[in-house]
Amino acid sequence: MKQQLQHTLRDILGERVCFDEPLSRHTSFRIGGPADAWAEVSNAGEILAVQRLARDAGIPVFVIGIGTNILVSDRGVRGIVLKLGKGLGAIEWSLSGDGARARAGAAAPFKKLVLEAAGRELSGLEFAEGIPGSIGGGLLMNAGAFGGEMSDVVESVEGVEAERGEISFDRSELNFGYRTFDLPRGLIVTAVNFLLRQDAGDEIRARMTSAKRKRESKQPLGLPNAGSIFKNPPGEFAGKLIDAVGLKGSRVGGAMVSEDHANFIVNVDKARATDVKSLMDQIVDAVWQRKQVRLVPEIRLVGEWERAS
Repeated sequence: MKQQLQHTLRDILGERVCFDEPLSRHTSFRIGGPADAWAEVSNAGEILAVQRLARDAGIPVFVIGIGTNILVSDRGVRGIVLKLGKGLGAIEWSLSGDGARARAGAAAPFKKLVLEAAGRELSGLEFAEGIPGSIGGGLLMNAGAFGGEMSDVVESVEGVEAERGEISFDRSELNFGYRTFDLPRGLIVTAVNFLLRQDAGDEIRARMTSAKRKRESKQPLGLPNAGSIFKNPPGEFAGKLIDAVGLKGSRVGGAMVSEDHANFIVNVDKARATDVKSLMDQIVDAVWQRKQVRLVPEIRLVGEWERAS
């Protein structure tokens, strides 16, 4: 990046900026090349300042939360990678009829919101027990499990956009799909507002315990991974399809299809992004050839990738 731009970023964020930062330090996969610039922001004003600086310089901006559900290229990410800091992780509660509203900062851990809701005997987030990542990341993936998903409980979304500054969108303006959310162009999400309902605490805890047991019995523990690799096709389960074509335990370099759940790829030995991507391609080809089902990635591929020949 140009020296003047580096100085300007330093003026905005001080020592919370560094350059050529390895993103393997910041992803759950423990994979990823360097970011041209790594900048930690703590409030909407700082985001806006960086957005406008990047816009004027023609530089892309990518936002990272806890670093789950992404595969960062070995070549890294050009431009500015914004890390949402602790200042964007607060959770605020207010009563609403027979339930309550929660305003959760985009950097708040999903787990924290789920536990606080259960402690207040508020229902609607039990499905998310054990889902890793941040509130912002969960929104972008419309995270869900066991019959529930983010779109069921989101009331509105707040964010920052370089042209309009701080803006918000009501639920009626938001477009969710299966494991997708159409983020308004140029918007960086700063907070999500949830509407939850009152319920008996023992029933909420029972549903959370059930979700936790199901998750722990099926998903790999102890090895770096990015969560589910592929979306479930209509009427099918990606993991069962991958297992059915004999790819459970398959390996490319340091990446392996999990023995516990075939829709997970785990980093068993200093895997590179190219190892994971090669394994994903093999899975897609095998499932298509054997089952005539086209698997679609659930994780996002981030950064510079070689074009297919």
